[in-house]
Amino acid sequence: MGDERFEGGWQVDERCMNCDVARQLAPGLIGEAGGRAVVLRQPQGQTEIRQLYAAAHACPTRSIRPLGGRLDAALDPFPMALDDTVHLCGHNSTHTAGANSYLLRRPDGSAMMVDTPRWSTSLAARYEALGPVTDVLLTHRDHAAHGRRYADHFGARLWIHEGDLDAAPDADRVLRGTDPSAIAEGVIAFPVPGHTRGSVLYLADERYCFSGDSFYWSRTTADVEVADSVTWYSIEELAASLARTAGRLRFEWLLPGHGDRQRLPSDDMAQRLRRLTARTRALRPRPVDFTAMRW
Repeated sequence: MGDERFEGGWQVDERCMNCDVARQLAPGLIGEAGGRAVVLRQPQGQTEIRQLYAAAHACPTRSIRPLGGRLDAALDPFPMALDDTVHLCGHNSTHTAGANSYLLRRPDGSAMMVDTPRWSTSLAARYEALGPVTDVLLTHRDHAAHGRRYADHFGARLWIHEGDLDAAPDADRVLRGTDPSAIAEGVIAFPVPGHTRGSVLYLADERYCFSGDSFYWSRTTADVEVADSVTWYSIEELAASLARTAGRLRFEWLLPGHGDRQRLPSDDMAQRLRRLTARTRALRPRPVDFTAMRW
């Protein structure tokens, strides 16, 4: 914390785990250097101050702080509306490698949580203020932390795939095989083994794709990508999953666990998924290497 670049303003301390969350929320203000997030420049105006507060309240290690070190709770924007249906939960957890989680609002006034933020009763109260949460949908084992606690608090059903069941053995609903399964009206689970054996993506209203860690939007390539350097189970299985599934997906919003979110016309997304499927088919297994991620 003694870096002179940070004196007199916002700073990132040495606890940073380089999860990319802050760079998603405060682009141009927070960048990367030496394997961690850094403040590129101090904010100018209220819009940029609010971006940094969003990054700070989402940061799983609480590494981002303003001058004086205290965060203004009144500037906590989470849950943050992405549109009239999906909210970003923020308050990312170290127990999910800093993954993003979401609230999906349904027409009847209820909501579903996709993956989990860090646990606290005060945060749970914030999320359920949007409507009763009926289901907690886990995309895979890496994001299962806190799932049972949130589900029990909400009185909701906890979902996971059988391939990752040991990460949530007390799940209420277990997805099986590779065929799509209806979760509720307009919400379908598509098993996509690859990143892990039990990876699942959730498609809602033919508009939203909660992809977990199966694919994401890369700022580096300005395209949809797979995290082949962080594939725990099998890149060949992921290629097969995409070949089986990509043609059945129609959506505008790509909402991953890690990596950027993106909204594009559904035809554009469909074309990008077809190209991603072809690229992934050519990939071969490689050692897990977090430093090789192309955020």
